[in-house]
Amino acid sequence: MAIFSEKAAETQLRHEAENVRKDDLEDLLEHQKAVEAKVKGSGHLRRFTTDIRLMFSLIRDYWRGDYRDIPWKSIAAVAGALLYVLNPIDLIPDFIFMFGFLDDAGVVALCLKLVESDLHRYAAWKERQQAVVTIES
Repeated sequence: MAIFSEKAAETQLRHEAENVRKDDLEDLLEHQKAVEAKVKGSGHLRRFTTDIRLMFSLIRDYWRGDYRDIPWKSIAAVAGALLYVLNPIDLIPDFIFMFGFLDDAGVVALCLKLVESDLHRYAAWKERQQAVVTIES
């Protein structure tokens, strides 16, 4: 029996994403360091470090209005996954030794699977933007 299934991850991610509002993005960005610290301290989440940084970058560029070539549904899923990670009292509370971050990792993994093509497009756009800045400097 799985402790945390893909179906449970889907339920949690859908719940979080449905409740995300544009105003929540700024609050989420203010908690980036807390999420990154949590990820760094968890074996289950650590493998998502680069993806989570990319997710925060996407949220930041969307919130600023710099990048809008993405459906709100994908932004809400990314924000919902990050908010889920931020919440210490979720389906499996984070303080439960060895199991506390399994649900967080499952939600992030599912989110990445769902928004993979949108994240790839964003990463390519971000690289082009950075190349332009480098050339202009």
